[in-house]
Amino acid sequence: MNPEPNPDPAAGHPARLAVGIIGAGRAGTALGTALARAGHQVVAASAVSDASLRRAHANFPGAVITEPSQVLRRADLAMLTVPDDVLPGLVTGLAATGAPLEGRMLAHASGRYGVTVLEPAVRQGALPLALHPVMTFTGRRDDVDRLSGTCFGVTAPEVLRPAAEALVIEMGGEPVFIAEEYRDLYHAAIAGAANHLITLVTQGMDLLRTAGVTQPARLLAPLLSASLDNALRFGDAGLTGPVARGDAATVAAHVAALEAAAGSSAAGAAGASAAGAAGSSAAGASAAAVAAYVAMARLTADRALAAGILKPADAERLLGVLGGRP
Repeated sequence: MNPEPNPDPAAGHPARLAVGIIGAGRAGTALGTALARAGHQVVAASAVSDASLRRAHANFPGAVITEPSQVLRRADLAMLTVPDDVLPGLVTGLAATGAPLEGRMLAHASGRYGVTVLEPAVRQGALPLALHPVMTFTGRRDDVDRLSGTCFGVTAPEVLRPAAEALVIEMGGEPVFIAEEYRDLYHAAIAGAANHLITLVTQGMDLLRTAGVTQPARLLAPLLSASLDNALRFGDAGLTGPVARGDAATVAAHVAALEAAAGSSAAGAAGASAAGAAGSSAAGASAAAVAAYVAMARLTADRALAAGILKPADAERLLGVLGGRP
């Protein structure tokens, strides 16, 4: 028999909850496993892909694998762990099908959305929570361990904040409250920092391979680790390198080398295409990589100038190198 939902959400976290996972992907599995470790019971889950079905059976052996409205029917807390673009339609569909919503906690793990996206369900009595783990998941067994010490972007009505905070802490995380109106900005910040970092690093490794470095990850790892530590500890004061120093001639040489590599890559791809083979757009440099370097150099110069690291005269010389480029 499932525990009864706590009739007073302001009273804090119910002792134990029957948990349903709607969308047993990587994030849903990690969050469900974390809740189970905290003593809650995952009683039902829904999954679409074969991989998600296997994941649900393996990680929640006592759960019923069923469709979303039936998951909701069995749960005190339903975790909606589906892609951002799917979430609004899922909520609207659950509300339209008459799924039992009143008194149930409905939590999603989307970074983009706050609780407004849950409004169709809230109108039928659901208790809305946005609990977004600021972490990436790979589908491995250690995903749940990554939640230890991870911040969660939390948005909830004031009366539900204690329950939201308790759930995050039970999963090993740290709640950070984000106002509804800032969810898009919050998500842009963390997605840009994390996802674009991967793009920058992999592009750098491609360029190093073009330059003859056979183990670019080994070369970059100490430098990137130190740079990340400096950024997190010191902010703009941690800036180093030719842009921060105002070495305009060095930056100009970088751009020229990237443009030359992009030209070689384009010529190689054209030759491969003419020969009937597929050229790789990921290897070496490209026009887009040149534009990205220039854009990041401009932004770095702006921040270094504002922080007092870069002198105005040096900044002017840098902009002379970068200003006329796309």
